[in-house]
Amino acid sequence: MADPYTPTPRDRFTFGLWTVGNPGRDPFGLTTRPELTPAEIVDLLGEVGGVHGVNFHDNDLIPIDATEAESARIKADFGAALKRTKIQVAMGTTNLFSDPVFKDGAFTSNDAEVRAYAVQKAMRGLDLAAEFGAKVYVFWGGREGAETDAAKDPVEAVARFRRALDFLCDYAVESGYEFRFALEAKPNEPRGHMYFPTTGHYLALIPTLKRPDMVGVNPEVAHDAVPTPSTPSFSSSCSKTTSMTASSTSTATPTAPPTAPT
Repeated sequence: MADPYTPTPRDRFTFGLWTVGNPGRDPFGLTTRPELTPAEIVDLLGEVGGVHGVNFHDNDLIPIDATEAESARIKADFGAALKRTKIQVAMGTTNLFSDPVFKDGAFTSNDAEVRAYAVQKAMRGLDLAAEFGAKVYVFWGGREGAETDAAKDPVEAVARFRRALDFLCDYAVESGYEFRFALEAKPNEPRGHMYFPTTGHYLALIPTLKRPDMVGVNPEVAHDAVPTPSTPSFSSSCSKTTSMTASSTSTATPTAPPTAPT
């Protein structure tokens, strides 16, 4: 008799390239494991068995400084590994927190050029995720916040974040992508004060968006479990409402070309 607890692809377990491929480094030490290519990570998951999918940030797959030729080779190797293992790409997202240019935020940065770059980087990330068949695209505002109250106008910052999401929703629809967007919260790091620190904050934002029906939340367990006393977890109170419920956008028709947010 088969073990009922043995995972199969029907259980829809997915793994991030950044987790399986983590080289075992912490703030106090150097790497302890060899780095793996994206294709090697997929092959490793195929050997484990029972894996439905893999997830990635744009730069987990394509390094930020990769040439066009390098990008093409990486994508070809990655695609071949997906085909070999029958593993799917379930989710994509954009790294808008590692590059020093995002030290003051991405969509909420006080620098208009940084905000424009963040939106453009997210557009390219959407293109990349769509190329590999992802249907969910996550946004974690890792640098969206401030260290002091005087550093950033929070009302304007939230407005900037909203404009960026509205623009990217329009871009996805006009590009024919059938994405559902998922907003992911995390309370007390890496900024001193995080905008949208809990899932509840995003649930309040979503109805104010231009296309709320294509946006949901991603209550990431590890993020949601690190609240401070001043930012209580919304896990229990929102457990029945925070599942991804956004509908497909395949039939949505934009009324006008999107205007880049400022």
